[in-house]
Amino acid sequence: MPLSKILFKTGVNRENTRYATEGGWYDSDKVRFRQGSAEKIGGWIPFSSTAFEYGVCRALWSWVTLANEGLVGVGTNLKYYINRGGAFFDVTPIRSTVVLTNPFSVASVGTSTVNVLDVDHGCATNSFVTFSGGAITGLGGNITAAKLKGEFQLTVIDDNNYTITVDAVSIAADVSGSPGGTTVVTQYQINAGPSFQVPYNGWSAGTWGGGTWGEGEAGVNALQLWNHRNFGEDLIYGARGQGVYYWDAKKELAPIQVTISIGAPGVITMPGGFNLPNGTLVQFESTGALPTGLVVGTTYFVRDSVTNTFSVAATISGSAITTSGSQSGLQFISQRGVNLYGVEDINTPIVHNYLLVTDTRFVVLFGTNEFQNTTLDPMLIRFSDQENPFVWEPLATNQAGSLRLSLGSEIVTAVQTRQEIVVITDQAVYSMQYLGPPFVFGAQPLADNISIIGPNAAVVASGVVYWMGVDKFYAYDGRVQTLNCDLRRYIYNDINLEQNQQVFAGTNEGFNEIWWYYCSKSSTAIDKYVIYNYEEKSWYFGTLARTAWLDASLLNSPIAATYNKKLVLHEVGVDDNETGTPAAITAYISSSEFDIEDGHNFAEVWRMLPDLTFDGSTANSSPELELTLFGLSNSGSGVTGQKSGDVVKGSTFVVTEEFTGQINTRVRGRQMILRGKSTKLGTTWQLGATRLDIRKDGRR
Repeated sequence: MPLSKILFKTGVNRENTRYATEGGWYDSDKVRFRQGSAEKIGGWIPFSSTAFEYGVCRALWSWVTLANEGLVGVGTNLKYYINRGGAFFDVTPIRSTVVLTNPFSVASVGTSTVNVLDVDHGCATNSFVTFSGGAITGLGGNITAAKLKGEFQLTVIDDNNYTITVDAVSIAADVSGSPGGTTVVTQYQINAGPSFQVPYNGWSAGTWGGGTWGEGEAGVNALQLWNHRNFGEDLIYGARGQGVYYWDAKKELAPIQVTISIGAPGVITMPGGFNLPNGTLVQFESTGALPTGLVVGTTYFVRDSVTNTFSVAATISGSAITTSGSQSGLQFISQRGVNLYGVEDINTPIVHNYLLVTDTRFVVLFGTNEFQNTTLDPMLIRFSDQENPFVWEPLATNQAGSLRLSLGSEIVTAVQTRQEIVVITDQAVYSMQYLGPPFVFGAQPLADNISIIGPNAAVVASGVVYWMGVDKFYAYDGRVQTLNCDLRRYIYNDINLEQNQQVFAGTNEGFNEIWWYYCSKSSTAIDKYVIYNYEEKSWYFGTLARTAWLDASLLNSPIAATYNKKLVLHEVGVDDNETGTPAAITAYISSSEFDIEDGHNFAEVWRMLPDLTFDGSTANSSPELELTLFGLSNSGSGVTGQKSGDVVKGSTFVVTEEFTGQINTRVRGRQMILRGKSTKLGTTWQLGATRLDIRKDGRR
């Protein structure tokens, strides 16, 4: 028989049996398709030499300031960071500031655990608290004032008590000196969340009054998912189910300390060369008393700024605070990134589930509290005045307002696309459009009886919105439709739906791809991905542990977060270089079963003639691809014989690159499976049309 050219359809198909999908690919890992040909995906390198310190990253956002400085926002379940120049700066918002009196105590000798008393503290375990103030004292022994100052991660005991761990071991004097601490300025960062969803069930589980008497409530603790968008060069951000915060890009990321003076009636003078713009949030720390009207540790807004003098107000639009008395030699501390707005203003939303900043400069919250109400309404949408994220009270003189959707029980997410915002609830899809005054925004239902698996499962690519549902995939390009998926059964038979909030989508526009990452059925950590190539309308899948993804809109390459608290740039190089030491990426593609003349006779393949390219492999490497041919007696027999051979790149190039010319096989069977696999450092490849030299054999 003449040589037989083996060509397979683009993409991987697992919707039928391996034999029924003849002519296609059936299994893959870290492989994509380009113009119908399978090739290894690109490698990854560190985004910066440092890692962030706390938590699992669940959100990434990048933007550029007016000074042309690139910033990346990193939201973890414990903290929020901004990466600038490769360094991570903690800008986790402050939830509240209180002054406690003698809150510290230790119960025994030889412990580093200190109990903190604060009635109705409202904290969650693993959240962070900072103690400061010039009046703070120690407990009388090893636990000195210096050991009690600074930031600590806390563990909740009950509604009124939590513990911290200090860098000291208590002695008898600390026990007898408890409770102590004198006057302690206490700053609580916003509450942390779990690193993965934790199901709960039974008595005392869940919310108060939830479930039936004696049995409690069943449910899942939500992840800490961050929402963030830039408003010009500034950042509006917050965690799902918590408040909304504003970070001003004009501020330094690292706190600064300078000597200032305060004189009546509240004019604050900075040293020459320091100028804080109006709206900057500031705090004061003193070894003595501040002038009457100012409180240590309280956050204020700068106003009336002239050169190096300014006044402060309690709110962004409040009146300047008048002080009595004066003080000098104070240490001014600028807390960059705790810039909460609206805490003391009932007109401003205090809770939200999702947020967007529109192209027309509105801040829009999805799932929030009503005007002059503090209760979360998961179907309510509120929007600020145009060009002003601090004005939320609906008046005839502005465009602030709200609207409520009706189909569903909660708004899950929203995506901004061509002249509209696509809003997805747990039941329906809406189109939200700008109408102008007096209605400002309106929403029309597009489809009902749909689903979405999680808040980060939707993405827009080439003007089309794609999202992953709880049992299928969807697309919206002017109409909502089910997306045909060749891997639907494979994915949903092996997905942990109890970890649905971990699912996230990301685009890789350079390759016309949408990636969805998810947890396999037996895992509570993300370990799998599925890709849809919207240009070639093909699907493929693999294994990779990532926790967040951001496409290369402002960066040269897509950026992703790992479980090692690192950010990595994808599609750079050909190896796994996350740690700085290259490691080989194992990549493979395996075909469905194919036969010769419908498998009526056995056939013997005595050699393979490969067709591939190693273009892009590391210059000094010797890249290779292992080609394996598996023989089966019939489609249900299992493999009865196999033969592998390494296709190795040649040392010289003429018109086309040279590699292994043929692989001797002598594999016999009615059906065959072809697999290409690489495990070597510095290797990348694209597989073309392999040819087989076949001899017809008998029927047995």
